[in-house]
Amino acid sequence: MNISKVDLNLLVYLDTLLRECNVTRAANQLNITQPAMSNGLKRLRALLNDPILVRTSDGMVPTERAKELQPVIRGVLLTLEETLQPNRDFEPASSNRVFRIMASDYAASTLAPMLLNRLQSLAPDTTLDIVTPSDVTFHDVENGKVDMAINRFDNLPQSFHQKRIWKDSFSCVVNANNPVLENYSLDAYLKARHIWVSKTGFGVGVGMDPADVQKLGWVDEALAHFGKHRNIASFTRNYHVAIHLAKAQNLIATLPTKVAKIYESDNALKIVEPPFPIPPFELDMIWSPLLHRDASHIWLRQQIADVAETLSS
Repeated sequence: MNISKVDLNLLVYLDTLLRECNVTRAANQLNITQPAMSNGLKRLRALLNDPILVRTSDGMVPTERAKELQPVIRGVLLTLEETLQPNRDFEPASSNRVFRIMASDYAASTLAPMLLNRLQSLAPDTTLDIVTPSDVTFHDVENGKVDMAINRFDNLPQSFHQKRIWKDSFSCVVNANNPVLENYSLDAYLKARHIWVSKTGFGVGVGMDPADVQKLGWVDEALAHFGKHRNIASFTRNYHVAIHLAKAQNLIATLPTKVAKIYESDNALKIVEPPFPIPPFELDMIWSPLLHRDASHIWLRQQIADVAETLSS
C-alpha cells in the first residue's frame, strides 16, 4: 500500500467508527452526514479488504482485524494531534479560560475549595466547572472535552497521563453521644449500624442491595479479611450526606480522613480511628495527551499539585 495515495481522513473515520460502533453516532461526532460516513466506511472496507464492522444481534461489532487496528490508529492520531497543538503562552491574570474537571465527591470536597481560592487569586477571570464521574466518560477525557479527571482509578487507557495527588487513610465519624463510643472496639463497631458510601467511577450508578454490597468498597474488603461484615442501614453516594446522617442518627460513617477532618471543629461529632486496619488509598489526576503540552493545562496541573502538597502537609 502506497501511503501517499491514502486519504488520511479515513483514519479519523476509522477511529471514530471503532469507538462508536454506529455509523450515525460516528457521523454526529465528526459533524458530517450519515451518507458521508457510510461512504467512508465503504472506502475503508475496500482499502483494508475487511468488513471493519459487522452487524450482529448486539448491533455493529468490530472484526478481529479492526480490533487489532484500533489501538494503533488511536495512538497515531493522538500523537499527531498532540504534536500539532499550538504552543501559546498562558497569562493567568488575563485569561478567561474555563477549566473543566471531573472530580469524585471526595476530590471535590477536599481539593476543590482551596483550588478555587487559588484560581480566584491568580486567575480571577477563569471559571472552574466541576462535573461528576457520571457526567463523563473516558472518551470525554481522552478527547480533551474534560481537562482533568481526579479520582481513584483501577484501570486506565495507556494513552492517559497520570499523576499521584496523595494517599489518604480512613476515619470513623459518629455522633458525639453515640453509645458505641462508651466501649469502642471492633465488636462494638460490628454491632452498630452503618452508612455505606459508594466509591465513584465513570458511568451512571445503580441502586444497591445489602446482600451484594459487602465486598464493593475499601471498608468492606478490609472487614472481609477478618470474615466480618457491617450492618448497613443506609446507602449514599455523597460523603457529606453520610456525615450528616451519622450526626442525626446513631450510625457510623467510615470514610476518608481528609473528608472527616472538614468536620473536626463540629462539637456534635466525634472522629475516631477504625478499630481494624484499612489499607490507605490513592487519589490521582489523569488527562489527555492532547492537553499535555498546552500551556494553560500545564499551569492548572501545577496549581493542583501545589494545593495537594499544602493539604498533605
